[in-house]
Amino acid sequence: MQDTSKQYDAVIAKCRALFVNKMSDYGSAWRILRLPSLTDQIFIKAQRIRGLQQNAVRKVDEGEVSEFIGIINYCLMALIQLEKGVVEQPDLNTEEAAKLYDEKIALTKQLMLDKNHDYGEAWRDMRVSSLTDLILQKLLRVKQIEDNAGKTLVSEGIDANYQDMINYAIFALIHLGESKQ
Repeated sequence: MQDTSKQYDAVIAKCRALFVNKMSDYGSAWRILRLPSLTDQIFIKAQRIRGLQQNAVRKVDEGEVSEFIGIINYCLMALIQLEKGVVEQPDLNTEEAAKLYDEKIALTKQLMLDKNHDYGEAWRDMRVSSLTDLILQKLLRVKQIEDNAGKTLVSEGIDANYQDMINYAIFALIHLGESKQ
């Protein structure tokens, strides 16, 4: 599991660097997005990945990697929005946003470590396409919870689903990185 932790950190370092650079370019404009809007952005990325996996022809020269990174960063934005709420105007500077990003990913990584221990790193034997499908399933669950005004009877909340999507996307990126070696 030591390799998993290091690989996880390497993926997050790339995602975080992109997040910080985009914060420099755009500021925290994403802070105005309501959760369903973030969920839809993640859905678009997951659908595109599924399309790339199923279609032989690509018309846009971007592959799965950038889309999985987008899923991770949008999920982290959603977790921040869950905690801080939506605002009418951007209100975070890059340093504040990066601190919140780090807090949310630390919790998400700990969840991964706990589940990874219990499941015996089963994800290592999964296909990237299966991880994509699991992300899409989690998205449909989140959409249903959002449609239920955030209420669940017996299920995990929205935050747990976003965390699982982050972890599935990281696993996919680890797989994709290993297949290039």
